[in-house]
Amino acid sequence: MSVGQEIAQGKEVILPGKLKPRHKRFLWIIIGLVFVAAIVALVLNAFGTSITYFYSPTEVMQDKVPHGRAFRIGGMVEGGSVVRDSGGLTVHFKVTDTAETVPVVYTGILPDLFSENKGVIAQGKLDEHGVFQATQVLAKHDENYVAPEVAAAMDAAQKARATETLKQ
Repeated sequence: MSVGQEIAQGKEVILPGKLKPRHKRFLWIIIGLVFVAAIVALVLNAFGTSITYFYSPTEVMQDKVPHGRAFRIGGMVEGGSVVRDSGGLTVHFKVTDTAETVPVVYTGILPDLFSENKGVIAQGKLDEHGVFQATQVLAKHDENYVAPEVAAAMDAAQKARATETLKQ
């Protein structure tokens, strides 16, 4: 039977080097999926390097933080801990979640709402001496608001401290 006769009878003829239409569609689907997977991988990689994670002072003291990468620490500014360098913009203070305290150093202009015994979130890195070198400081915006992460961390610290007190 010749190619012409097979076509006349409605049979699909595959010439050498040609793909069936069904295989072409399958090939295009595979190429599309590979392309989408590559785009997703690139986006996730970009997010992974730019995301800054939040940690409580307790987690910082338990060494659960990334070393050499920026992260955020949140809690309350400990009362009596704010010390400003004379003639400069450098401020030393301590952030606490009522269980642990982390010393913080920040050089720059603090937000207007920054004060002792108020909520704060600082972004930066932990140095080799255990001092958090902040590059940005955020203060809560009103007297009733506490960031959800800060509130959860403080609640967990208070529960842990209450549990320890009951054991003693």
